[in-house]
Amino acid sequence: MGIVIKNACLVNEGISKIVDVRIVNQHIERIDTSITPSENDEVMDASGLHLFPGVIDDQVHFREPGLTHKGNIASESKAAAAGGITSFIEQPNTVPNAVTHEVLEEKYAIATLTSTTNFSFMLGGTNHNIEEVKKTNGKNIAGIKLFLGSSTGNMLVDKEEAIEAIFRNTPLPIATHCEDEETIKANLAKYQAEFGEDIPVKYHPYIRSEEACFISSSKTVELAKKTGAKLHVFHLSTGKELSLFRNDIPLKDKKITAEVCIHHLWFSEEDYETKGNFIKWNPAVKTAKDRSQLWEGLLNDTLDCIATDHAPHTLEEKQNKYGKAPSGGPLVQHALPAMLQKYHEGMITLEKIIEKMCHNPAIIFQVEKRGFVREGYFADLVLVDLNQSWKVEKNNILYHCGWSPFEGTTFQSSVKSTMINGQWVYQNGQLTGIKSGQRLTFDR
Repeated sequence: MGIVIKNACLVNEGISKIVDVRIVNQHIERIDTSITPSENDEVMDASGLHLFPGVIDDQVHFREPGLTHKGNIASESKAAAAGGITSFIEQPNTVPNAVTHEVLEEKYAIATLTSTTNFSFMLGGTNHNIEEVKKTNGKNIAGIKLFLGSSTGNMLVDKEEAIEAIFRNTPLPIATHCEDEETIKANLAKYQAEFGEDIPVKYHPYIRSEEACFISSSKTVELAKKTGAKLHVFHLSTGKELSLFRNDIPLKDKKITAEVCIHHLWFSEEDYETKGNFIKWNPAVKTAKDRSQLWEGLLNDTLDCIATDHAPHTLEEKQNKYGKAPSGGPLVQHALPAMLQKYHEGMITLEKIIEKMCHNPAIIFQVEKRGFVREGYFADLVLVDLNQSWKVEKNNILYHCGWSPFEGTTFQSSVKSTMINGQWVYQNGQLTGIKSGQRLTFDR
């Protein structure tokens, strides 16, 4: 018994065309212009709908263990599935920090029991855990995460010899948060002297400034070139940083890659007036010019992929004064609809969205048999209605924290159904309760 999706407009590998797709067990068995279902097949007529590969989000913070008042793997993976995200890579700044393989495997055990979507977790690098880094298995762990600015707990890696040792001792992708801590501290002191703890949030991009980002990212890129390490720089927020990256070779040949996040493509410093701390992220949302340059970098392939940096906090935490309000916000449910809105506005093609959100994360991290609609690949699929509009409201937000920076926004496109490993986890706008997520493996 299989599932046959008929008459869908498949967007995949730079092409859009009407196809039928047959899924057997967990995998895509056949893609063709017409497939005759067998007697026991479940048939779905997808006429008028678009079929995408499942989105791979390479940067989320699902807050488990230790911070589950903000979110957890069960709640946030459900929200991800409703947003068409079928696989996530989660970061190590939970409590305890995932800087040993013992803690890392505890997170995998939780996800195996509770995750609706596919999952992987990064090992966090520290000033002192080079031996843990060395023994990381690249077949079933996504990579190494280094906080070179803005850390949780004991995760700020600020000793140059420790950073270089990690760069020289792992073949895995090293994902970095690049902000220069000394620059930020000096900027913060200046504004604290003027305002105390009640700094207007509009100054956030001047505290976590362009200079802070560029100093750190440029040093990190130079170290990657020096050591030959595979580097992936998370969440670029400035136009200036684009000069550090290249677009003249295929992605598969790049050893240094870069990502942009939804919020840096959508918001600008003008939005602090109405959104306040709800768009307080690290790195900060910056100028409209930066946003425009990030779009240019995305479209000309200087920026390789799109992620969310999904990082929920409670409503109460976000309503604190600037100095006490944490940075980050929830985005997995709304990332794909937000990008599809930019398609409707003529800013990006569907094919480019799929390249940046599905294909390229799979290429960068060498995710095994996901990120594309291909025969023999896992059946991680998303059906989208480009013409079914909806408004983000309290009653349809699935995040554990219960709020979204997109609240009040109307999107023209809806995720109708999400399939993970051949099972519908979200169908006709409703979660089915099926948890079919699996631990990601990597072709290394």
